[in-house]
Amino acid sequence: MTGSEAILKGLEVEGVEVVFGYPGGAVLPLYDAIYDSNLRHVLVRHEQGAAHAADGYARVTGRVGVCIATSGPGATNLVTGIANAYMDSIPVVAITGQVPTTAIGNDAFQEINITGITLPITKHSYLIKQAEEIPHVIREAFYIASTGRKGPVLIDLPKDVQVEAFDLDERDFTRPVKLRGYKPTVKGHALQIKKAATLIEGAKKPVIYAGGGVIASGASKELIELAELIGAPVTTTLMGIGAFPINHLLSLGMVGMHGTKYANYAICDADLILAVGVRFDDRVATDPSQFAKDAKVIHIDIDPAEIGKVIIPDVPIVGDAKNILRALIDRLIDSRFDYSEWFNVVRGWKEAYPLRYNPEDGLKPQYIIEKINELAPDAIITTEVGQNQMWAAQYFKYSEPRTFITSGGLGTMGYGLPAAIGAKVGAPDRTVIDISGDGSFMMKCQEIATAVEGNIPIKVMILNNQYLGMVRQWQELFYDRRYSFTDIHSRTDFVKLAEAFGAVGMRVTKLKEVVPALKRAFEIDEVVVIDFRIEREENVYPMVQAGAPLDEIIEPKTVPENVFPTCEKEALEVE
Repeated sequence: MTGSEAILKGLEVEGVEVVFGYPGGAVLPLYDAIYDSNLRHVLVRHEQGAAHAADGYARVTGRVGVCIATSGPGATNLVTGIANAYMDSIPVVAITGQVPTTAIGNDAFQEINITGITLPITKHSYLIKQAEEIPHVIREAFYIASTGRKGPVLIDLPKDVQVEAFDLDERDFTRPVKLRGYKPTVKGHALQIKKAATLIEGAKKPVIYAGGGVIASGASKELIELAELIGAPVTTTLMGIGAFPINHLLSLGMVGMHGTKYANYAICDADLILAVGVRFDDRVATDPSQFAKDAKVIHIDIDPAEIGKVIIPDVPIVGDAKNILRALIDRLIDSRFDYSEWFNVVRGWKEAYPLRYNPEDGLKPQYIIEKINELAPDAIITTEVGQNQMWAAQYFKYSEPRTFITSGGLGTMGYGLPAAIGAKVGAPDRTVIDISGDGSFMMKCQEIATAVEGNIPIKVMILNNQYLGMVRQWQELFYDRRYSFTDIHSRTDFVKLAEAFGAVGMRVTKLKEVVPALKRAFEIDEVVVIDFRIEREENVYPMVQAGAPLDEIIEPKTVPENVFPTCEKEALEVE
């Protein structure tokens, strides 16, 4: 068997059915082998799109996503996508071509030290020097990517190794993996779980703060069960959206810089924070010294490096969220809880300070997302980054995990479109919608060709304000409206662009056109791009300024009081 054939055999053993890639000189032998294989290959139009598509596939399916690129610029074009997966703990295996082993170090054509470049943004990386290494490398790569705190692994494959023939022992693909120094803790320490249970039993104002780790571990069922058992309200991070149903009585929605007012207030007023699978990032712990300063903190995370990194917990528990939540439920099942007074306070905040906008002032993005939710409530939503991302997080009603696919830690513009392609490949029977900004759309619009040519009928909704919206919002609020190079008003016709790629293009400029356009988009089994010309200077609210405490909330003055109730706490009002 050749090295290339061994790679494909390894992928088959790992259950891989689809890869996302772009061929080139250094992976020609591998692509020649793919030609005769049963593996589905999705040809992207840019290698970054391959990494994001593999990432989106992994988020929707819970399986390892695979992408392939050639050496040199092909490999470096994967870097942003690999970093994105690393920041959000997404299992991806990236396979890159490399110059022959005899040429490594000689500055050969399209040679780059991709294992060195990606060292800080992968869980591990391999440079294979002999074909016989391939079976155990494939086995280890998938094991590392999918266990512990999940993340990307890179395999660099020289061209001569791809054609090298060797005697394969197929048992090598299935041997148990034993790696010195890599033994993720999955079961929480019993004493720490007992301490956590004691804190929960003694709390009067608990809040469960859930993140992407809940989704990664498949712990949503346990999260709901524990919340209902103890009666604690639940708020999520951006990455945790979908882990707890938004329509649940105990749901507070998203917390943080653009989170709901009532979630922020609950965190600030709590006497116990049960943090599950979160990293206390600076969009939530905006001011770590003021974060839940009157609360005891229980922090559950599978990565010991996250414990105490930002917030020092009173009870740290290292392990898998699903296992630890189940252990807490078992320990607390016979306890009695009465948080009715706290529940009434939180319910009062929810009633007084709902997410609101002024629907009477032009075509609003919030209205568009509400209508998308009404017409396609079971859709999988991917997003770009910026205002479109926050509106999608706020106004679509997510009821299950793995339905909100977004770039969290890295904040990658251009992520949503290729991620939607990966998501649709992973969930072909679901409606997949990319909620995009016009700036982000232009970064990866060529992947519309991938969707069209691959018969992957995603729907792209461009919230087009002809600005780099979130940056412009900051310039408005904090830089005296000095809109330095954020006005991207251009002559680009997105309808014609979509049609040029072979997709269906539509433009919506009026409120009455929104529902008919969405209905048509969802009725046809084709790639659809809708250019929604929204109000240019619509802002995302509520908002907490970077570095400010969570309860110092910026609100618009322009929204009528009967539409957007005034906060009972003094807020920074913006003209």
